[in-house]
Amino acid sequence: MEERGRFPEDLGRFVNDERWTFAKTMPEWPHEYLVRERVDESMFERVVNHIRANGYEGRFYQTKITYYEESGLVYWTMGAPLSETIIINRCQKEDSFEYRSANGTLPSRATGTQQ
Repeated sequence: MEERGRFPEDLGRFVNDERWTFAKTMPEWPHEYLVRERVDESMFERVVNHIRANGYEGRFYQTKITYYEESGLVYWTMGAPLSETIIINRCQKEDSFEYRSANGTLPSRATGTQQ
């Protein structure tokens, strides 16, 4: 997917400078996340709005998700209303569902091993 609507400079700094947490409970889906209560709330909300305004509709198995891609990273939230969104996720493009589905490297849903 082509990049559209790049992060404004201040949001780019925010996503690059914040300390992201690796999601160790999902090792078969390597990604990291930011938690709203641990970062600047205004910047968090602006990033969520940017993802939703400039992203594209994709899927994670049967779930529809708005993804936003920039600089080899894919960003997303789980789609709750802005006031209820507490997590922003991101992963390397090659770890995204879309990429792995197209390249035959999806993990087995039951075991977490690659198919």
